[in-house]
Amino acid sequence: MRRLALVLAFLLSAFSLAHASTLSDVKARGKLLCGVNPGLQGFAAQGADGAWAGFDVDFCKAVAAAVLGDAAKVEFVPLNAVERFDKLKSGAVDVLARNTTWTMQRETGTAIRFVGVSYHDGQGFIVKKLLGVTSALNLTGASICFLSGTTTKDNVEDFFREKQMTFTPVMFDNIADLVKAFDASKCDTYTADMSQLYAIRLKLANPDDSIVLPDVISKEPLGPAVRQGDEQWFNIVRWTLFALIDAEEMGVASAGVDTLKTDSTKPDVRRLLGLEGTFGADMGLDPDWAARAIKAVGNYGEIFDRNLGKASPLLIERGLNALWNGGGILYAPPVR
Repeated sequence: MRRLALVLAFLLSAFSLAHASTLSDVKARGKLLCGVNPGLQGFAAQGADGAWAGFDVDFCKAVAAAVLGDAAKVEFVPLNAVERFDKLKSGAVDVLARNTTWTMQRETGTAIRFVGVSYHDGQGFIVKKLLGVTSALNLTGASICFLSGTTTKDNVEDFFREKQMTFTPVMFDNIADLVKAFDASKCDTYTADMSQLYAIRLKLANPDDSIVLPDVISKEPLGPAVRQGDEQWFNIVRWTLFALIDAEEMGVASAGVDTLKTDSTKPDVRRLLGLEGTFGADMGLDPDWAARAIKAVGNYGEIFDRNLGKASPLLIERGLNALWNGGGILYAPPVR
């Protein structure tokens, strides 16, 4: 029995080590592999020049800056909703940053861990104005477009069952085909996260012919995810997210990082920028990890405004994603 116990302990140790080397793998490779949406404006999309841009893209760049010292050292791997978790678990990507909802089943049943909430969202509906629909409660009997591999159909089933309504599902494996189908009126409505609906609306042949209904039928906490079994990597990705949020709260913007490193006497700013404490070393990084991330892509507010908010075509209000002391619920633990 003692020998069996030793063998089991060895195997468990080997398993742990095999799944605890993401940082060393990323450093040896010289680039971060980041799983993103194949093309969702505002979150992750390629321009005509092939360059990626978006809210999730900037987060990946922040992680690369923190770990590798260069925000450009990222390879963006486009993943659809069906394959995203398997690709993360297999090691095809180091981080999944793909407008993905944090749920219990996904974390306890698929061996992944969400590092935090980067965007508080909720599921809604988009319809053609010609239908005359003003509320989701008017959608009984409707045909509804769904993207496979998401929680949207489950949420609609719950909502419609509670309201004693019926619907006909129309399923698609990729967003491009779904958008074409909705545009061609092959379904009465498309349901997704509200942020995605605003982005999809801009892709329609005549965006002004469609409206996003005001109803929100679910809570959709979106966030980056990593594989389970590597606490060091989990901490690095988690605290990169938290650092971007804390930076906005402290008023640390991309353009002011160097000046604050020289002049700031505020303890919380000095800790965030690596001037005090061993916070970087505790994760296997150097003291400038957060300063590099913020300088590369800006704080959370800068990232939001550039990709989703007032400086973007989507013009999404901050809403719940405003800081906790500014009318929203966005909150990050302190660096201390």
